[in-house]
Amino acid sequence: MSSPNPPAQAADNLPADLAAAHALILALQGELARARQQAGERAIEIERLRLALAKARRELYGQSSERGRLLVEQLELQLEELEETSAENEVAGELSTPAPALAVTPRKPARRPLPEALPRERIVHPGPCVCDRCGGDTLRKIGEDVLESLECEPRRWKVVQHVREKFACRSCEAVSQAPAPSHPIRRGRAGPDLLAMVLAGKYAQHLPLHRQSAAYAREGIDLDVSTLADWVGAAAATLAPLVAAIRSHVLAADRFHGDDTPVPVLAKGKAATGRLWVYVRDDQPFGGSDPPAALYHYARTRAGEHPQRHLAGWAGIFQADAYSGYAGLYDPARKPGPLQEAGCWSHVRRRFFDLAKDGKSPLAAEAVKRIDALFAIERTINGRAIAERAETRQEKSRPLIDDLERWLRHASARLSPKSDPAKAMDYALKRWQAMTRFLEDGRICLSNNAAERALRGIAVGRRNWTFCGSDAGGDRAAAIYTLIETAKLNNVDPQAWLADTLARIHDHPAKAIADLLPWNWKAKA
Repeated sequence: MSSPNPPAQAADNLPADLAAAHALILALQGELARARQQAGERAIEIERLRLALAKARRELYGQSSERGRLLVEQLELQLEELEETSAENEVAGELSTPAPALAVTPRKPARRPLPEALPRERIVHPGPCVCDRCGGDTLRKIGEDVLESLECEPRRWKVVQHVREKFACRSCEAVSQAPAPSHPIRRGRAGPDLLAMVLAGKYAQHLPLHRQSAAYAREGIDLDVSTLADWVGAAAATLAPLVAAIRSHVLAADRFHGDDTPVPVLAKGKAATGRLWVYVRDDQPFGGSDPPAALYHYARTRAGEHPQRHLAGWAGIFQADAYSGYAGLYDPARKPGPLQEAGCWSHVRRRFFDLAKDGKSPLAAEAVKRIDALFAIERTINGRAIAERAETRQEKSRPLIDDLERWLRHASARLSPKSDPAKAMDYALKRWQAMTRFLEDGRICLSNNAAERALRGIAVGRRNWTFCGSDAGGDRAAAIYTLIETAKLNNVDPQAWLADTLARIHDHPAKAIADLLPWNWKAKA
């Protein structure tokens, strides 16, 4: 792209006659108009890329594929490069354009206010001692202008020395000393903040240990991968009581969401495909006061025996996709009773949306329009009480659902069963009882998006850490993801919470372990 910079004119070379000055102004205005046009074209291109990126992300999270991942990466890179170029050209133009021309089109970027919670460091630039106009020296301060900029200092490494003084009794010669302080892990010499940084780096920022090791080495700290791995394993064992407490909290719910995602795992020299399952308790959509939480499990396969084992002894409403492996959960002979299946309208909509996006299926476009009307009603009752949600659905959603069912059955009867629109319709109609259960129960959501959101971080991380090294690594990942995602669901910084918890957990009473859970920690922080 060409630079929008108009030619700078030195002050001492400005034309003396009026005609030459007028010609210079016209030239500057022409350059400025071209710069504006180029900026407008870049803005249009940036917006186009943002829309394309949003669409690609929808497709990526809807059904993951290698092509989809590459497309998202390519669009992200294009958007990043274009925005960088736009900013570079604008700043270069500001540096080279005469002040009068700059005043014509001031750039006013939309800036968010800087966080109020951050400490402020004042750097005072002393004012003049004499008046700029008359030279008088009797000046008094009438105010000040404050320009704030966000700054970040490089992290500071340090060694903490715990000094235990010894005292000898002059009467009996006995030696007294303070007890040794507890360490977050019994092996290694890592402090709680460092351990939390390593855990959050791997499981929240998706940085494999070898990348973290290389980054620390550039800062002059030699921590090899085996040392970091030892710390991660020891920290996971230390935090196990919290994982168990979150598991109990999730399984105490009457309803939650479930889903799974593939995770490559190294087995016998090659990568096999394991699964990470997630169960999300979130009562916020119906105004529940219990805190949200996410529970993860790892399994080598996607067999239905795994969710049956995870949920053994639990009964309630299970909101998930139409995976056939869940069938055993809905079996009337199941003990302690069958789960109530709640369907996901996002999955139904996605099937029609994929057909309608190219404009080749008017029937699919009509289905998307009708389903979107249901989601519009849901947005008006999000966070409302259970009874109010059920009442609104009976009044507004049920007529739309009844009309949608009639329309789907009539439209599918006129299509070939092998056509894609007919298959999408059949997907919904075969599960109609599960799809419409939300009409009777205000606790049920219209979609399973809560579980899908809980798996997105894993989808991002897969590209970086490539595979789990073993089944034990999969179990460990499930445990740490349980902690980190639960913290995020409660609007708690996972790294800060893990650091404080690791510092306290060894001295904390086992019977009061719930006090360290993210929602209780947040209340006391």
